[in-house]
Amino acid sequence: MLLYIILGLLIHLVFFASIFDIYFTSPLVHGMTPQFTPLPPPAKRLVLFVADGLRADKLYELDENGNPRAPFIRNIIMHEGSWGISHTRVPTESRPGHVALIAGFYEDVSAVARGWKENPVEFDSLINETRHTWCWGSPDILAMFTKGASGNHVFAHNYDAYSEDFGAQDVTKLDTWVFDNVKEFFHAARNNQSLFSKLNEDKIVFFLHLLGIDTNGHAHRPSSRDYLNNIKIVDEGVKEIVSTLKDFYGNDGKTAFIFTADHGMTDWGSHGAGHPLETCTPFVTWGAGIKYPQKVLAQKFDDTYLQEWKLENWKRQDVNQADVAPLMAALIGVPFPLNSVGTLPVDILNSTDLFKAESMFTNAVQILEQFKVKMAQKKEATLPFLFTPFNSLSDSKQINILRKARSYIKQKKYDEAVSLCKELINLALKGLSYYHTYDRFFLAFNVVLGFVGWTSYASLLIIKSHCNLTRGVSKEVKKPSHLLSCSFIAVGILLALFLLIQACPWTYYVYCLLPLPVWYAVLREFPVIQGLVTLLLTFPPSHFVGYLLLFILGVEVLVLSFFYRYMLTAGLIAFAGWPFITPLWTRAKSTSLSWIFFCLLLAVFPLMPVVGRKPNIFLVYEALFPLVLSCLMFVWIHMEQETLPQSVVFCKQKVSSIQFTYNTDITQFRDLYLDDIRRAFFLVFFLMTAFFGTGNIASINSFDLASVYCFLTVFSPYMMGALMMWKILIPFALVMCAFEAVQLTTQLSSKSLFLIVINISDIMALHFFFLIKDYGSWLDIGTSISHYVIVMSLTIFLVFLNGLAQMLTTKKLKLCGRPKSHLT
Repeated sequence: MLLYIILGLLIHLVFFASIFDIYFTSPLVHGMTPQFTPLPPPAKRLVLFVADGLRADKLYELDENGNPRAPFIRNIIMHEGSWGISHTRVPTESRPGHVALIAGFYEDVSAVARGWKENPVEFDSLINETRHTWCWGSPDILAMFTKGASGNHVFAHNYDAYSEDFGAQDVTKLDTWVFDNVKEFFHAARNNQSLFSKLNEDKIVFFLHLLGIDTNGHAHRPSSRDYLNNIKIVDEGVKEIVSTLKDFYGNDGKTAFIFTADHGMTDWGSHGAGHPLETCTPFVTWGAGIKYPQKVLAQKFDDTYLQEWKLENWKRQDVNQADVAPLMAALIGVPFPLNSVGTLPVDILNSTDLFKAESMFTNAVQILEQFKVKMAQKKEATLPFLFTPFNSLSDSKQINILRKARSYIKQKKYDEAVSLCKELINLALKGLSYYHTYDRFFLAFNVVLGFVGWTSYASLLIIKSHCNLTRGVSKEVKKPSHLLSCSFIAVGILLALFLLIQACPWTYYVYCLLPLPVWYAVLREFPVIQGLVTLLLTFPPSHFVGYLLLFILGVEVLVLSFFYRYMLTAGLIAFAGWPFITPLWTRAKSTSLSWIFFCLLLAVFPLMPVVGRKPNIFLVYEALFPLVLSCLMFVWIHMEQETLPQSVVFCKQKVSSIQFTYNTDITQFRDLYLDDIRRAFFLVFFLMTAFFGTGNIASINSFDLASVYCFLTVFSPYMMGALMMWKILIPFALVMCAFEAVQLTTQLSSKSLFLIVINISDIMALHFFFLIKDYGSWLDIGTSISHYVIVMSLTIFLVFLNGLAQMLTTKKLKLCGRPKSHLT
């Protein structure tokens, strides 16, 4: 049993990690040449305000009295600068958001795991390219760029990590600390000649990271008075900093300002996936090199924000989050970040047409450099006869577009040059995506091959253990052929050589070679396969098709429950009718009535709203759910005992009399019945109900951290995550303990039932593997990732849960000390 568990765990860990190599790998390439606009920039310095966790709607909308919530920012929009929405990508977390803003590229999804670490990936950023940069804010964010920057030109000022306390009375101090320290910094600089000289140089950046809004959003929700008041405090602080800089520099008109956010936040105070409330962040820019507000009569957007915010007459100019990096680089005249994939929003620039065209040309060359390096790397690592180039951007087409764009600039046809450069950028980005996903089909095919192979092998193990299908097969046929093993070894060697010649990463060897031993093990059981086919041919076709369709329907209900929680309700209602189609109704009427009652009672929970959206004291999800689930699990044990005919067990025992500590020998277990597949399906269904029934939705960002604040308020992501996992584990443990009891009462091998469960879970995982997206809306992308991660985590988690259930049901806990007594 231990060998099967280790093998299954290893295979599923590989399957789990595979999507991050297939769908979400780091897009970084190295070896490009820095590119910068050769003309004098409009600004000498830039100030970047990042209000962590600030939603666009909460900043732009008017308050309940019809007044601006952020009057200074509102005044900027109407009289001084440009505004719009910065559209982010998943994962909507702090690290990826700041990397997109400052480095100009979107990190892979696995960056979430590195969200609170120092910069572990070598990438270029705006901060690297500046002459000097001063940063104030959270130690988690500043360390990503200060310790990853080259040279000694980056200076960070941060508060203590323990200040990030969700339970603090006033977390706006995280923002007021930044504003106060910036003002003190400029005041002290007047008396420090060395610092004063640095501050008066060009190509410098001031980065203010403001964490208070995000902290208030998590602790009190974005609609709370704390969150909204924090926006007013930030608005006032930004006004003071702008005034301080104007006084320090004598209002020289050489400072550019950008105010934005790394991500938004859902109504229930979470972020990480792709809900529009998370991906729509504010973008306001003003100062040197930025266009003044433009009055318009009408604007066309897919949303209704303009009317809601009363800003329909001021031109809205949306950007992608990665576009901010090239904009900042162009404003202060530093090289564009080497890994940036952002497109310079030239319509925001208040500069000459020549500067716009030259900046756009630089942007195009910078992105084209990445395309050329990516293509060269893939071409070098691929056999010549297998390499398929990106035909839409051949070498000759690159040269022609660049030559034509340069010619337009010389002829002062600046609009044509900008348009042509945008076309080149779009082609280069498509080419980058093409080479980035070049090996996707090859890797996905091997992973699917492994999935199918493992599922087939597990099924054969079950059948082999409980069905004598090899009777009548000659011993010569039963012996594995040496030719089979030699063939698989030869294929493995050829495949390894193929990967070696192409200098593939070591993970490719794992994905490509893992299916070989799995399928070898499958083909070794050819007599079992032969016997199974013979047995299936004896079944009436209508029965076989009927059972197959029923199984497919059951799996599809489980898959659909990830999209529609009410499918769990439908399943539980169907379970309630189970006694009526079996002899259970006449054999055990009272137990059947209990089963029907608790099934219907539990069916109510998936219809309730998900947790954490709006507080409602009359809808307590989480207090009653474990109680109802426990009752249903207790009844399930009795129901399964009643399903067994007297001929199966010599003496039907009561549950209370069963010795759970007794380890039954494998020879005492009975043969497999179709009912056992139903029992395994019940387990998976109840596990899904345990997960979604408490109000969670099929997304990683759906978990409410409010319950964690009872034990821990200081920001500690790993400890908070551990507490959340413990909370989620409780309903799972209830279900698994009941299943352990079912295994013993029905006298079936725990290994066999467990493998059936794993098989059902794997079929679901294969569904979601094909449904993973890295294109389209960010909501679709985040949801598809969450589905696969949840179901694969469940599959891996089942191994742990099985061990936990055995410990809880077979071990006696002896408590020390004298028993308590109450005196009357």
